[in-house]
Amino acid sequence: MLDRAERRSHVFDRAHVFDRAAEPGPQGVIGAMQLSVTGKQTEIGEALRRHVDGSLGSILEKYFKTAIEAHVIVSKEAHLSRAEISIHIGRGIVVNARAAASEAYLAFDAAAERLAKQLRRYKRRLRDHHTKGREPAGASERAMDYVLAPVEEEEAEVAAAEGAEREEPETDGANGAPAVIAEMSTELPSLTVGEAAMRMDLAEAPVLLFRNRSHGELNLVYRRSDGNIGWIDPELAGARPMRRTAC
Repeated sequence: MLDRAERRSHVFDRAHVFDRAAEPGPQGVIGAMQLSVTGKQTEIGEALRRHVDGSLGSILEKYFKTAIEAHVIVSKEAHLSRAEISIHIGRGIVVNARAAASEAYLAFDAAAERLAKQLRRYKRRLRDHHTKGREPAGASERAMDYVLAPVEEEEAEVAAAEGAEREEPETDGANGAPAVIAEMSTELPSLTVGEAAMRMDLAEAPVLLFRNRSHGELNLVYRRSDGNIGWIDPELAGARPMRRTAC
């Protein structure tokens, strides 16, 4: 039997978190997965936690039974409640969904429906990916991921034109480049274009850099403003024939 989730309050952001350790239990797939439910500027009661638990359990039991961990954040902004769901369902695969509504239950239900739609769309391909994931993996390639401070040059010029004094924007001292405010190591996956587009779509990410498995070069997929997915494949002149399929 799972222990009752422990409630913890954070002084600064008034966040309330429910965590449950990953142990097998009578709650099925969700009972074997790490689940955390966090409230920001809002209370997370036992009833809402159980609703989240049951809803995610039903979705994962239907579409993907081998999820590793799930995080749910419910926040309050003015008159709206927002719900964000993030589920790690396999090696390198994260599914994100978010929604807003007039109250927390409605916001979570809308986000959960979006999550289910995403899993339903890619159900077969996700299962194929999971099967392949059981095979021995090759060496993982790593890359550095940097967070840069925003460039405020135009604002500085406007302020100068108005005669206002303004501090110079923070830079790293190299040709006025923006300062690096954070850095981390991230995996650079080797994927087909189709796999990259799927990962980006599931994570609701704007862009994904990857190593194209078919020829070993760096490629990029991104979400276009017209709703389609763009694919950038740098090619040296005459090096390879143009490909028209994204396998």
